[in-house]
Amino acid sequence: MLRRYFLYDRKLLSELSRCVWESLKTFLQAVVPEKNAIPGAVVAIQTFGGFLGFNPHCHVLITDGCFYGNGTFRVAPLFEAKHLEHIFQHKLLRVLLSKGKITQDLINILLSWRHSGFNIFCGPRIYPRDEAAMESLARYIIRASFSQERMTYIQEEVKVVYQSKDRKDHKLFDALEWLAAMCSHVPNKGEQMVRYYGHYSNVSRGRRKKENQDRVIPCILEADDNSKAYRKNWARLIRKIYEVDPLTCSKCQGQMRIISFIEDPEVIKKILKHLGLWLVKRKPQPRANAPPGHTHLDYSDSQIPPSEDRLYQEPEYPMDAYMS
Repeated sequence: MLRRYFLYDRKLLSELSRCVWESLKTFLQAVVPEKNAIPGAVVAIQTFGGFLGFNPHCHVLITDGCFYGNGTFRVAPLFEAKHLEHIFQHKLLRVLLSKGKITQDLINILLSWRHSGFNIFCGPRIYPRDEAAMESLARYIIRASFSQERMTYIQEEVKVVYQSKDRKDHKLFDALEWLAAMCSHVPNKGEQMVRYYGHYSNVSRGRRKKENQDRVIPCILEADDNSKAYRKNWARLIRKIYEVDPLTCSKCQGQMRIISFIEDPEVIKKILKHLGLWLVKRKPQPRANAPPGHTHLDYSDSQIPPSEDRLYQEPEYPMDAYMS
């Protein structure tokens, strides 16, 4: 539902990149207690999915911790993808709302979905001397939008056959349709598709060079996974993103503490039923209504440029591309 806005307004891709960086920075700074700690990231903006469907997303190389002080680096605990997903979703929806692309009603619909529509994948950690893994990952994050080896041009029919990555499926394109699909992934003049943030930004690199600190090898401090403060990260992240403290009592405003975790579904159900909360948010069954005889759609406030159906069709978004 959101991809069309990035398709017709490519300036939003830079906002997408910024949301990715801000989400990662928020997460890493929350688990590294030192003052003025900053991670470093290289974010590559990608717009393609399977069969060249338009699927805006980002590939990221990021430090697994933060730099601070004069050449000190503290490793952070492993990423928690689900928490990071909520932060990213919140930031991106807020940006699209501020740009007037979506409404609060649409946000409420998206937030009511069982599956958010957002997906974050965190690959394994790469260690400093693993040059083969670093080269392979760097090559992957800036790969081309299509593979020439998987493309076959049928001159007699003026069509293009494009195979899937696993070679088990294919899609047939008219020649003009193929060119249109490829052109949707061509950056505008001057558009930056790879961006550097934090410790790797031009500003930070220039400052270190001016202070003769650019070649300093950082002192690495490993993460302390047993730290009591780190185990409270979920509460700090909720407070920082949603401006609500989950450990503050809504009745007396006192500070709450966790006594224990209840994981048995039957016990949880029994407690919620006793408190009268089991069916509080249960939605009523939808009523079966016949569709109206005549429907008029008003496109006057649409963000999508007008087009003729014979000239434009909504691009297909296969599931494998959506989850890539």
